[in-house]
Amino acid sequence: MYKKQKQLFIILLCLAASASVFAKGKVFKLQSPDKKVTIEIEAGDILTYSVQYAGKPLLAKSPISMTLYDGKVLGSKTKVSGSTNRSVNQQVKPLFGISNSYMDNFQELTVSFADNFSVIFRAYNEGVAYRIATKMTGKIKIKNEQVVYNFGGDYTGFFSELKDIHEPNSYEVHYKNQKLSQVDTGASYLPLVVEVPAGPKVLITEVDLLDYPALYLKSDGKTGLTSLLPTIVTKTKLNGWNNVNYQKLYTERADYIAETQGSRSFPWRTMIFANIDKDFLNSNLVYLLATESKLKDVSWIQPGKVSWDWWNSLNLTGVNFKTGFNTETYKYYIDFAAKNGIKYVNIDEGWSDQTNLLKVTDKLDMPEVVRYAKSKNVGLFLWCIWHELDEQMTEAMDQFQKWGIAGVKVDFMDRDDQEVVNFYEKCASEAAKRKILVNFHGAMKPTGLERTYPNVINREAVQGLEYDKFGDKCTPEHAATVPFIRMVAGPMDYTPGAMQNHNKGDFRAISDRPMSQGTRCQQLAMFVLYYAPLEMMADAPTAYEKEPEILKFCAEAPTVWDETIALDGKISDYAVIARRKGDKWYIGGLTDWSARSVNVDLSFLPAGNYEAEMFSDGMNAERVGNDYKRTVKTVTSKEKLPFDMAPGGGFAVVLTKK
Repeated sequence: MYKKQKQLFIILLCLAASASVFAKGKVFKLQSPDKKVTIEIEAGDILTYSVQYAGKPLLAKSPISMTLYDGKVLGSKTKVSGSTNRSVNQQVKPLFGISNSYMDNFQELTVSFADNFSVIFRAYNEGVAYRIATKMTGKIKIKNEQVVYNFGGDYTGFFSELKDIHEPNSYEVHYKNQKLSQVDTGASYLPLVVEVPAGPKVLITEVDLLDYPALYLKSDGKTGLTSLLPTIVTKTKLNGWNNVNYQKLYTERADYIAETQGSRSFPWRTMIFANIDKDFLNSNLVYLLATESKLKDVSWIQPGKVSWDWWNSLNLTGVNFKTGFNTETYKYYIDFAAKNGIKYVNIDEGWSDQTNLLKVTDKLDMPEVVRYAKSKNVGLFLWCIWHELDEQMTEAMDQFQKWGIAGVKVDFMDRDDQEVVNFYEKCASEAAKRKILVNFHGAMKPTGLERTYPNVINREAVQGLEYDKFGDKCTPEHAATVPFIRMVAGPMDYTPGAMQNHNKGDFRAISDRPMSQGTRCQQLAMFVLYYAPLEMMADAPTAYEKEPEILKFCAEAPTVWDETIALDGKISDYAVIARRKGDKWYIGGLTDWSARSVNVDLSFLPAGNYEAEMFSDGMNAERVGNDYKRTVKTVTSKEKLPFDMAPGGGFAVVLTKK
């Protein structure tokens, strides 16, 4: 009997020693599967957590709380009622993504409290996250949520500033490299990046934002960031220009941020780590933290390329009709798409009355355009303003379904309070019922909705190529920044593909004859580097048709991938990535306004010979951005490919197994 007791004691001792979660009084610790990340939770007068990475402090004690409208503070004078933990190590197979499977490996701790709430913590090898969950009857009003990130010093980082979180905004911003204490003009959008000198870079964002306002962070003036959340809108007004009311803005607000179900989980407050900058390019943590798909039938959801009309101002050349917003022009776009394997054509602003989506313009024979697109097996996307769609949701979506419209491009939300956040889910759900895809523009950052509703095929929330129509902000430095920050949050509709490419001195913003900053090959690189399941080809069909080599590359490059390997990069300087679809590999690289040479190591390739089709900056690309050279050679995994990128330059490679 004594021997059996001794054996049982040894087994229990071993289990305790190997456990990644343990408690000492009101202090809990949680470790990542590789033991490098440690979260310490202290439940005392206030609830706090801190994070260590590889034994070094990463985040100092940071409070967690939620204040209800009745004055009750969840996270103050805490009384622990229990705790549970679990381990998960599994493969998640997304419908589509940057790889065909994601490793979901984490340790989780749930600490429950006497006030009918709990906090769930997760430790991944590549990040940490926590969320509050409540278990109360009926509905509750939430006055505020305290989200704090206390760092150990006045570190630098990449932030995008907004003066007032209640003003109209669409996350179409530049990132500034500055100190934490300098982020004091209002708040920073998420995601943002903090550079911790003794540890990894830290990207902060939120995930699973449903029925709740978006999170912003402001500086505490020292070494930390603290939360701001938009309050409930009680009165609105319409606003716009050119006699069109694009925006629905607030005139009055309540003094609380949300009214929601009392029994629910709230958004994940998420930190993603990168020991070297390129690690951010591989991240899929936002997807993994999001709610699983609510759609049973997803067979109809098809990513693909889009021939886009608006950026190029419908500028067809060499045709025998007057181009513009008319039936003949869109038939040309449809023919172009069908001939080149492009799945969709976008019909942007102008197809309907702006106040009535059921009233089609007389400039366009919509039934004929729809019929013609069907006959060519090309899907159509229709642009619309969000608040008009919201008011006519059932009637408009029913009409789109009757026409056989493939998707809607919904624009100008320009807010992220609870009402508008709820619209995203409502729109996604109603569209899915009718097998319609959704591309959100004028939108907040992604927070995982594309997993919950996979028909949410893309999202803007980035200062993309359209800004070259209006000014000079969409620079190569910006192009080399967004993949490390904004794209970590999810799909990014940057809309590449400009066929007129200019250096810094020659660039001009011309709305109806747009061009890009940087070289032609930088535009090509974006089709590989930027993840966009619904990828626009921004320039006119006739512009591509004049350059068959470029057209073939742009039309054939995949929009979703089986494997992604980040090869090199530095935030705001340059990025190089390799992606695989089937047995074909694509490589894309781009640089800022500094010329740069890179050697692409092909050791990631399986054994065998590959035909490498390479597009690289021409000898005169620094002067004439359109200049490029195409070369073809046989390569193996033992080789390195050298590329000299011009200022604002790039390169693209297609590797086909022989």
